[in-house]
Amino acid sequence: MTITNPQNNYSESISYIGAFFWTLLFGAFYFAYKGIWSHFIIGIVLAIFTYGISWLIYPFFTYSILKTNYLRKGWIVA
Repeated sequence: MTITNPQNNYSESISYIGAFFWTLLFGAFYFAYKGIWSHFIIGIVLAIFTYGISWLIYPFFTYSILKTNYLRKGWIVA
């Protein structure tokens, strides 16, 4: 899926497999890289309380979290 910022026409591609892979590999730090600080903090807290097991579950929701975040910021699905 390609999402476009209407203010400057910058496009970014989001794929389910890519988001899943990078979150599985880097955990909550992937959300920090994307600028989604609330999920970064939630991911770190969950990782501490679940001894890292949440890092195996969080990747399944990453795509929808990214998509929702961009749409809330006013980006348009291209």
